[in-house]
Amino acid sequence: MFRFLGSARLLLIGGALSYRALFNWTTPPMFIGTLLVGPLLQVFFFVYLGRELGVADDRFHLVGNAVLAASASCVYGGTMAVANERRYGTLGAVLLSPRHRVPLWAGRALPYVLNGLLISAFVLAAAATVLDLPVPPGAVPGLGLVLLLGAVACSAFGLALGALGLRFRDVFLVSNVASSTLLLLTGAAVPRETLPEWMRTAGELLPLTHAADAARRLTAGDGLDAGLLAAELLVGAGYAVLAVTLLALFERGSRRRATLDVM
Repeated sequence: MFRFLGSARLLLIGGALSYRALFNWTTPPMFIGTLLVGPLLQVFFFVYLGRELGVADDRFHLVGNAVLAASASCVYGGTMAVANERRYGTLGAVLLSPRHRVPLWAGRALPYVLNGLLISAFVLAAAATVLDLPVPPGAVPGLGLVLLLGAVACSAFGLALGALGLRFRDVFLVSNVASSTLLLLTGAAVPRETLPEWMRTAGELLPLTHAADAARRLTAGDGLDAGLLAAELLVGAGYAVLAVTLLALFERGSRRRATLDVM
């Protein structure tokens, strides 16, 4: 019981403290400008671009980009949660901690899940209001679940990228490439049927792909697709396992090199 409470405290309180200390966009101007206004303007850009080029309809671009809006927080936040420990010189204290690594690192991803959910919900609601594309009231609970699963999967993806910060110096370059990859391959802004087969296959392995498809079905009145939800959950679980594996692997490698240096 006490062990469980200790892990829960590490997960919740440790995650909240790391979020305040390591996330670079917590100040109101940065949070609003970068995480709320920026993704909202991206929705408008793709909606009007789609109208001009005759590519898909307004609902396609609105819902897809609203789901993708979570990536700004989840990808970069997950990266900062690990890489900034190294940048600010606190990584050694974290690695010397005797606490179990799974709640330690999962706690660092949890705030970005909530961030991503908040951002996607705000962008979807605001854009739907401005563009006069109403969301069926009966679809709201299902959309909440879809956006939550998308944020979870994307945060696990970001944490896996952040694990590279234990080995590589400029991990934010990887995050920039990953963010652009999500924009292109998940079908959030570009219809996936227009992409080459290998790109469609790669998109199946990325977070938010299945969440965007499920959200579009819900807003069109087609109901909740359990298969798409399961696929999104499976992708998120895969990246979570990858993140924990990479973190453990790089930590053991760091300890081994430190031992050799001492000898």
